[in-house]
Amino acid sequence: MAEYEVAVFTDNRVAATTFNNVFIKLVGTEGESERTRLVSKKGMFLFTRGAVSYFTVWCPTSIGKLLLIEIDKQALPLFPQDDWFPSKVEVKSPEGCTYMFPIYRWVCDDKVQQFREAIALRVFDDNHHLGRHARQLELKQREEDYCWDVYNEGIPHCLKADELGSLPYEVQFSFTKNLEFNFSTTTTLIELKLKGLSDYKENWTSIDDVTGVFCCKHTNIADYVQKHWKEDSFFGYQFLNGANPTLIRRISSLPSNFPVTDNMVFPHHEHNLDYEMRKGNIFLCDYKTMDGVQTSTINGKKQYLMAPLVLLHKTADDEMMPIAIQLKQKPSEDNPIFLPTDSEYDWLMAKIFVRSADFNEHQLNGHLLRTHLMAEVFAVSLLRNVPMVHPLYKLLIPHTRYTLHINFLARKTLISKDGVFTQFVSSGGEGMITILKRSLSSMTYTSLCIPDDIAERGLQDVPNYYYRDDGLRVWAIIHRFVDGILGHYYQNDSHVQQDSEVQKWILDIFEHGFLSQASTGIPQRFTTLAELVNFVTMVIFTGSAQHAAVNSGQYDYGGWMPNNPISLQLPPPTKKGTASEATMLATFPDVNTTVRGMATMWLLSKQSSDFVPLGQYLEEHFSEETPCKVIQDFQKELELLSEAIKARNENLEVPYTYMDPEKVENSVAI
Repeated sequence: MAEYEVAVFTDNRVAATTFNNVFIKLVGTEGESERTRLVSKKGMFLFTRGAVSYFTVWCPTSIGKLLLIEIDKQALPLFPQDDWFPSKVEVKSPEGCTYMFPIYRWVCDDKVQQFREAIALRVFDDNHHLGRHARQLELKQREEDYCWDVYNEGIPHCLKADELGSLPYEVQFSFTKNLEFNFSTTTTLIELKLKGLSDYKENWTSIDDVTGVFCCKHTNIADYVQKHWKEDSFFGYQFLNGANPTLIRRISSLPSNFPVTDNMVFPHHEHNLDYEMRKGNIFLCDYKTMDGVQTSTINGKKQYLMAPLVLLHKTADDEMMPIAIQLKQKPSEDNPIFLPTDSEYDWLMAKIFVRSADFNEHQLNGHLLRTHLMAEVFAVSLLRNVPMVHPLYKLLIPHTRYTLHINFLARKTLISKDGVFTQFVSSGGEGMITILKRSLSSMTYTSLCIPDDIAERGLQDVPNYYYRDDGLRVWAIIHRFVDGILGHYYQNDSHVQQDSEVQKWILDIFEHGFLSQASTGIPQRFTTLAELVNFVTMVIFTGSAQHAAVNSGQYDYGGWMPNNPISLQLPPPTKKGTASEATMLATFPDVNTTVRGMATMWLLSKQSSDFVPLGQYLEEHFSEETPCKVIQDFQKELELLSEAIKARNENLEVPYTYMDPEKVENSVAI
């Protein structure tokens, strides 16, 4: 008789325990075991949370090299069917070989499930007929579980799910995450109700009233924003290191629709605009995506959203200072160019309209489209086309954690017909879809790759650009990590070309994420290892560091409403000399709109207790020595970068923390 020693590991997460009977079958190259019930002296407590239980499975003879295991469970009489979350199974063969089978998913019913041995296999490595068959069955099931859906024509496709419970268990929030998220949402809304703010549809009567609401939720940076939001230097700083650091670009000539002159911006002739552009000191933020967008009606009042052009000058002391603002794209007499030399409230109102446009640009393009929706496309395509045993699956699956769940919630509670964004943001509704469509049509592959994006925007040498500094270092570390993992499995370009599963993955992304627009530069297939490595680097960076950069600072820079109004309810001035404090207060969103925006940004910036930082892998998907060593090196590099960022931030008036690897989540999970 051949004796196989089996160790079953139940995960340590909440509710992972089962009291059902668990059965296992071992399948090898030379045969298979009987379906065996796993029993021991522990009785009913074999598969409790965090437990490791040991068993023996007997076979008449050796069944050869183990390929897979089959697991199922059955409820005991009078006991209900309960869910179980095993993490892995380890089997020691009579020959002394130890095999590891990663599971890391919920077993929720009595169906037999197959799990492959941990050694990663590309499609053309899977030479045994049983392995190939298991691979085909898994992908067939995944194609049924993960179907594409069209949320709205002209934007990336998403996972088809009619209700939260229809999401596959493996992509849903953990019990802890779900409890915390629902508790935070409920208590925040109750707090607003009790204070009578969520239904108060009147204008703000003073800035002090805004302060009274703002004092409820604090961060150090939000407090700094409250004190400095009117300052030109801080206004310019936010284009580099605020919540939306990817719009600003260096220019060598003025747009034809922005007729700024030297006398406007340098009235004392201290500089020359052409000369400053040649020196690389002039920058532009253009919100043309907002032009002509249909705005919403909130509290029965039409809302306003401009499409500004903002000209900035890098001064001799390395500050990014705004020098001209035009609030609409087409120059005309009733569309004046506002200047720092204008009256206090003329200039301040111009900046407020820019900040409101920036909120909409940031939330819909920089945040929703370029991180959330793209990460969902990457994840759904992975789950449909790449089996668990594939090295690409093992590499990417930790970077998809919770993404499909949080995006489902976003579609149901934020951007739906009755969602917060639709009800309380100036571009909610039809305008939102217009902006998303325009943003997708102008998005390129290179703009998703931070080294290329920084170069294209001409910002390689701009001082005090911490988003760039930290982002490039994180990108380089991820790139070395991905190159180390994939380089271990793909020795040459032909291996990449032969991998039909990887090729299906990228084609699905091209078709469903970028709607088959070749102009985006997204590859339709991979021809070299270098192409694959770069693309996978972008996927990981997008779902981790880039998402952190545009998500984590939402409340920091938006909690103080005057700095980041989610909507404005008066049109901009058509001539100078008409703005006042009263005009500003009447233009700001109503009280209920303000507090709902603040509450939402607070919730979406809040880190959960089961946060997993970049590079930390709770699940052991790889078992080979080389990839395990590459993961260790990756973690060490991230740790060193984190230390360097903390040291730099000690000397900054406004620390930039969003890309500190310790604060970057592995995936789009909030």
